Amino acid sequence: MNIKAYLKSKFPEGYSPLNISKDIISGIIVALVSIPISMGYAQIAGLPMIYGLYGSVFPILVFGIITSSYDFVFGVDAAPAALTGATLVSLQIASESEEAINAVPILTILVSLWLLLFFFLKAGRAVKYISVPVMGGFITGICLEIISMQIPKLWGGSPGTGELPHLLIHMVEELPKFNWISFSMGVCTIIIILVFRKILPKLPMSVIMLILGVFLSVQLGLKHHGVMLLPKTEAGFPLPKLFNIDFEILPDLGFSALTIALVIMSETMLASRSNAIEDGYDLDVNREVLGYSLANMISGFFGCCPVNASVSRTSIVRQFGGKSQVTSIAACVSMIIILISCTGFIPLMPIPVLTGIIIAALLTACEFDLAARLIKTSKKDFLIFISACLGVLFFGTVYGVVIGVILSFFAVISEAVSPPRTYVGIRPGHEGFYSMKAHEDAREIQGIIMYRFGGNLFFANIDTFVNDIEDAIDENTRVIIINASGINNVDITACDRLMALNRSLKKRDIRFFFAENDGVVNNELKRYGAGEFLEDGTVQKDIEDVLKLLELKEPYTLVER
Repeated sequence: MNIKAYLKSKFPEGYSPLNISKDIISGIIVALVSIPISMGYAQIAGLPMIYGLYGSVFPILVFGIITSSYDFVFGVDAAPAALTGATLVSLQIASESEEAINAVPILTILVSLWLLLFFFLKAGRAVKYISVPVMGGFITGICLEIISMQIPKLWGGSPGTGELPHLLIHMVEELPKFNWISFSMGVCTIIIILVFRKILPKLPMSVIMLILGVFLSVQLGLKHHGVMLLPKTEAGFPLPKLFNIDFEILPDLGFSALTIALVIMSETMLASRSNAIEDGYDLDVNREVLGYSLANMISGFFGCCPVNASVSRTSIVRQFGGKSQVTSIAACVSMIIILISCTGFIPLMPIPVLTGIIIAALLTACEFDLAARLIKTSKKDFLIFISACLGVLFFGTVYGVVIGVILSFFAVISEAVSPPRTYVGIRPGHEGFYSMKAHEDAREIQGIIMYRFGGNLFFANIDTFVNDIEDAIDENTRVIIINASGINNVDITACDRLMALNRSLKKRDIRFFFAENDGVVNNELKRYGAGEFLEDGTVQKDIEDVLKLLELKEPYTLVER
């Protein structure tokens, strides 16, 4: 790809210099919001909080340079952090210990290597076959899970980890720490942001609430009223990490890295593809996976935990009109400035206000509108949506995707086994042939059954086809005409059953015709031994030819309903 083509791929159609200011503002906001998010998730991953800020510098920049997504943001986030923390627990490594500080970046490097393997195998293409209900349910489940992790921080508790049952138990365990001032500030932050997002969507309420929180912290001494503030952070630029590899735990780290890599690829690809579909462009899926790999590689070099796309921060970018990866560059530069010279204001930030900002962003990212649409249009797709969502909440990210994909697979099979089908008739005063299900005035021609099957014929649905025809036959039936325009493929089982049906109908003096099909079906009939259909006139070009062959002319004698 040359430079001109690359630059064109980085900016959406219609992008203008006026958009740059919005991208920069969005990047600054992302950097500010990343402070509490990244520090909290670094702690969940078993690292000192400062590593969360380090993970919000170069990984976001590397991903922004490589990705084909216009607005998705990378960084330290919930799912990889939680899985990293769980890995340390399984290896009996104490959180924030020297052993943890050494093991986590090695795990991150291994994650990047797995993702690099996925890149060479072009594994990202598999995500293209995941349906919109699965994507929507998955994104909603991830958002609700992260919200559940964050809720205890509203009243002064610590964030939870794990799936929904563990998170609910954790909420109850954290209730003794309940602080009404803290809880009120957090809830008010959520309400104010969501309300103003409706009435004044361009107003940067997240930043305003952040500034207001710092102001209240200074003026009212919130710390003395039990409101939690962010901890003091030492200033300084992140430096590459020197590794001391423990080969005894390397196999365990490698297996955990595979799980984390799968989560990163599926979660990030699903979320970014959902945005791309909404905005009307396609992702280069292989390029995306390369971006995931290299972003994690650089994260590991600086001692950080695995990183992936952040739905909450991306939601903020979209809220403030960010249109390109200039946002990621601005966020990287902003975080560098914060780390070098502006860490002094971090201990003044009230955690409940920052938590409220995160929860408000996640609520906006939930696909509730899609769920409402599916309830009205497709109960089956709504079930898939809910199953994917609950799968994430109760069983984890990977299982949520697996459940959704399995249900989508069964939905496809169900559709193929029982495709749209109808009996066809004549509408008095109209030319052509019409579905009797869709048109109440459509009538059968006397003695003739016309039947349209809207799917390929194969072993799993040929019984449905044959049973429909047998059920429609009565003592007056002399001809059966199949409108085969929706049949593009016939397997050997279906072919054998068609021949058996034809022989059975001949014994009852009922003529059988196949019409409106294409040459592909004819070739398959020949290949599977049903060439007699072509030789004896069973297969005809269209229904009109069949009626001419039967010497029937308009007006036809119609059956009265």
